Amino acid sequence: MGEILSKQQTIVNEISLKGVGLHTGKEVTLTFKPAAENTGYVFKRMDLENQPTIEADVTYVVNTQRGTNLEKDGITIQTSEHVLAACVGLEIDNVIIELNASEPPIMDGSSKFFVEALEAAGIVTQEADRDEFIVSEVICFKDEATGSELIIMPSDTYQVTTMVDFGTKVLGTQNASLNKLSDFKSEIADARTFSFLHEIETLLEHGLIKGGDLNNAIVYVDKELSPETMAKLRTAFKKDNISVKPNGILDNLTLHYPNEAARHKLLDVLGDLALIGTRIRGKVIATKPGHEVNTQFAKKLAKIIKTERRNNVPKIDFDKPPLMDVNDIMNILPHRAPFLLVDKIYSLTPTCVIGMKNVTMNEPFFVGHFPGKPVMPGVLQVEAMAQTGGILALKSVPDPENYLTFFMKIDNVKFKQQVVPGDTLIFKLELLAPIRRGICQMQGYAYVNGKLVTEAILMAQIVKNK
Repeated sequence: MGEILSKQQTIVNEISLKGVGLHTGKEVTLTFKPAAENTGYVFKRMDLENQPTIEADVTYVVNTQRGTNLEKDGITIQTSEHVLAACVGLEIDNVIIELNASEPPIMDGSSKFFVEALEAAGIVTQEADRDEFIVSEVICFKDEATGSELIIMPSDTYQVTTMVDFGTKVLGTQNASLNKLSDFKSEIADARTFSFLHEIETLLEHGLIKGGDLNNAIVYVDKELSPETMAKLRTAFKKDNISVKPNGILDNLTLHYPNEAARHKLLDVLGDLALIGTRIRGKVIATKPGHEVNTQFAKKLAKIIKTERRNNVPKIDFDKPPLMDVNDIMNILPHRAPFLLVDKIYSLTPTCVIGMKNVTMNEPFFVGHFPGKPVMPGVLQVEAMAQTGGILALKSVPDPENYLTFFMKIDNVKFKQQVVPGDTLIFKLELLAPIRRGICQMQGYAYVNGKLVTEAILMAQIVKNK
């Protein structure tokens, strides 16, 4: 999943907003409430028996027509994306979103009012660490039928760029970018949803957008307005007169930005990708994004993340200097060549250590271990893992150079594939319980090329060197 970057966040106080659902037209109250660590984003239907909850999870996406709609056990949440984008944009990790209807209030068609409410509630840092999905390679998803495509690539921060082209003169081609989440409030949050006139007519015929008016949706006029259409719109929007501005916008609504449509599509991408359930460190480039392709891409990312979590593969940037090189390691461990089997340490916390060994053809054990088909002995893989764990164990004492670690027990050892010359072994050791009376119990893993090759539970005793 990647390294820990910061602590999780939630809100301090609960806060409510009232409005109408865009498609249902029903009055609805939305209440944001603080949530415990590792809760994520959870919707709660207060209007239903037992007040059922639906997690903001891409596996619950059932419909993406005019919004991203979730369903769990027959309970639905409609148009979730604007609320979720606000939570992501403010870097809030845990929040309960209570609703007394199936759809959040549309407000002005953007995330602005949700952002203002969340900020008014106050944002507080929690104790638990925040995980990120750190993108290490380019991942893409393309809808061949529509030409829509989303790509994510490695980046130091979460960035999103959207490019929209609906093939209409009135809207044209637009781009928008968010280079850091701290700019969401000022650059993206107030970008409102939009539609084309021909879509509005279809939605009205199907009894949708009952809560729509000219204050919460930009309507681009992409066709001639017939007297019949004018009459329908006057009735639907409760207006005595309907007109079209020279810029092709229905009535007298003023755009917040010339590229407001592209900015709103970016807002939608943030909200839809929130359904992955974890923070992202990578750059998203979305060409002609929409809720369907966004959520399909989110499902692909979620599957990749699930695989990484299952394999527990640590991410290492080999372009950056290690935390400890071999000389630093020899200052702590008593081992020396040819029995020092860990080359570098890349991460060291009170509960976890990540180390590395380059397996070369010059290793002395290859001379006699299957000559002609050299394989690193499994027992030495475990020894290398144990030495890495020794660094973690000795971190608990103030003068590690004066202590030794003696391994007492090794359980549940599994060798999943061969380790051969040219492989780079990555070791990850995590404490299974706090160190007490010098006894240290760790879960150890060894990986090659992103795959788990060896695992074991190790128990060691820290002893003063007399």
